[in-house]
Amino acid sequence: MLNDRHPVLVAALWMTGALFSFMAMAVSGRELSQDLTTFQILFFRSLIGVLLIAALLARSHHGFAQLRTRRTGGHVLRNIAHFGGQYGWFYGLAFIPLAEVIAIEFTTPIWTALLACTLLGERLTLPRLSALVLGIAGLLLILRPGMGSLHPASLAVLVGAVGYALSYIQTKSLAATETPLCILFYMTMIQLPFGLIPSMVEWQTPPLHTLPWIILVSVTAMSAHYCMARAFKLADATVVVPMDFMRLPLIAVVGFLFYDEIIDLPVALGAGLMLAGNLINIRAEQRKAPSRATATQTTESPQ
Repeated sequence: MLNDRHPVLVAALWMTGALFSFMAMAVSGRELSQDLTTFQILFFRSLIGVLLIAALLARSHHGFAQLRTRRTGGHVLRNIAHFGGQYGWFYGLAFIPLAEVIAIEFTTPIWTALLACTLLGERLTLPRLSALVLGIAGLLLILRPGMGSLHPASLAVLVGAVGYALSYIQTKSLAATETPLCILFYMTMIQLPFGLIPSMVEWQTPPLHTLPWIILVSVTAMSAHYCMARAFKLADATVVVPMDFMRLPLIAVVGFLFYDEIIDLPVALGAGLMLAGNLINIRAEQRKAPSRATATQTTESPQ
């Protein structure tokens, strides 16, 4: 039984589920991009997500009563930003190596820290500043501006990372009054028309062979959220977050095996700088306020 094992070991098992979910979501997104537009992928993901969240609500203690909210505007703002983040991420999957998508996505903590200082008045401490400097240096290594043409998909993923950061700031505010299931439910409901309306402009009926990929991208999106949340409940951020950085080498292996992609040295070095910066910041936050650092991380994962 999992309950009889050490909490850190159980957290590691939950993070293993999260990592496999992220990898499956990336592969399914890449496969679907051959037949569907990015807007269609996001529409079907939200459609199936609504059904999954509704089933979880029906089984939860407070049921659908937890959906009562006085913060509709906050949910809308959060999901405009989150939808932009998702669009950039899935768009990037179609055009650039999987490892590059994940590496650029790891800039999200940089933008989150900058936005928290600007919008929430949080202090830019030395560890946070170190993470920013190392993160920006890593980003420049990956994008290599001035070293040739920059693929638009790389910029889309970068803008998407800023969108994720904005959504995290708004989630921090919403989490004070809303349950996680409430936030996820409104995420799927609000983003459903965001994906549907643009899809109708050039609607393409999904071929039958895409159905397993549509189901997989939708289920793994929710399972990644769930597994990470469970891991953060059992272990500190300093334990769980470094496991999340395993996504980069793992997705590089997937890209090599399935798509003949080779991760180049600048991407690896850039990702390493981002990893170092984030770990410095995480350890500093953990020493300052262990319980608060962990609680903040449980609200939401990058996708």
